[in-house]
Amino acid sequence: MSFIAEVPRKGRRKMKQDRLKQVTLLAILIAVNVVIARVFLIPLPMTHGNINLCDAGIFIAALLLGRYAGAVVGGFSGFFLDLISGFPQYMFFSLIIHGLEGYLAGMLSEKNGKYASWLGLTVGVVVMVGGYLISDSLMYTLQTGLIGVPLNFVQGLAGAFVALPVYYRLGNRVFSNK
Repeated sequence: MSFIAEVPRKGRRKMKQDRLKQVTLLAILIAVNVVIARVFLIPLPMTHGNINLCDAGIFIAALLLGRYAGAVVGGFSGFFLDLISGFPQYMFFSLIIHGLEGYLAGMLSEKNGKYASWLGLTVGVVVMVGGYLISDSLMYTLQTGLIGVPLNFVQGLAGAFVALPVYYRLGNRVFSNK
């Protein structure tokens, strides 16, 4: 017997409404993140990539709403951004890399330590940089992957430095699912 069948009819409706609100919020965050990242996009021909603010939106979702929101917003934002920006070869790599980045940033920031948010963002940046080093090396050459490391690091740091003030400003005002 499924869990939903055991919940009284009135409770099932509430659960469905809550689920719909969560899915809608995540869809809006993905759309906003893709638009912002697309507007602030700097192409880098030497690495077949770009610098954008996608990581900022991923980190904001992860810090405010937790690991699962970070993973969903991260994965789908990266996927759709690559699709519409002319980098379809990266779509599935970005789905995994940015999804893992958001998940780990959210998971590590859920701890109550003084530096939990910093740790989450740092690990997120390292995962993103390492993930694109691997993907660039697989698709092109190790040299291309290595050229991308400092540029991806700058992109990740920019995302973290945009996300932290937003998180500290909105942290008490946003419903959290952590």
